[in-house]
Amino acid sequence: MPEPRTPKKVEKAPKPEAIETVPSAAIASTPAAAAVAPVAVAPAANAPFERPLGVAKPADKQGWWWGTGRRKTAVARARLRTPKDGVAKVMIHTEQSKSKKMKTVEEYFSEERDRTDAVSPLKATGTHGKLEVFIRVDGGGYMGQAQAIMLAISRALKDYDPTTEAVLRDKRMLTRDARDVERKKYGQSGARRRFQFSKR
Repeated sequence: MPEPRTPKKVEKAPKPEAIETVPSAAIASTPAAAAVAPVAVAPAANAPFERPLGVAKPADKQGWWWGTGRRKTAVARARLRTPKDGVAKVMIHTEQSKSKKMKTVEEYFSEERDRTDAVSPLKATGTHGKLEVFIRVDGGGYMGQAQAIMLAISRALKDYDPTTEAVLRDKRMLTRDARDVERKKYGQSGARRRFQFSKR
């Protein structure tokens, strides 16, 4: 018969001795602590994040700053500069119109919502009425075009004056809105809509 196994004795590790805690005031008063270089204090967790100031980009040969904006299927290309003739204006041209005449924001957009969206970056940065802005827009509807113009002007303003970036980011004018129409699926009548079920 096999011999019965005897259980092994497990030796417990000795408990660590209690460490005496010295008050921080006493440590700071010692001469050795005075010789140590001061340690940088980490910022508070709830302190606001400060984005480093960007560098202004130079204008092109004609003195324009450019920006491109998109929303849904609309694409806008904006260029701005300080007015040479002293007349600040915002003009819009679209490839969809038969006439090549440029229109003001009030002439192009009939909805007050779209008019406000188009010039909101200029009003937020206090540059409305101080810059000459020309916009070419194509695709989409009026709402998509207005918001594409907003992004295009915001990007051009950021290159023109980097100090305006903080205001534009706070108001989410430099963020591309990625929401779009969901595609239709095969075997369905729409993106989510199914055909009516018939048992027979």
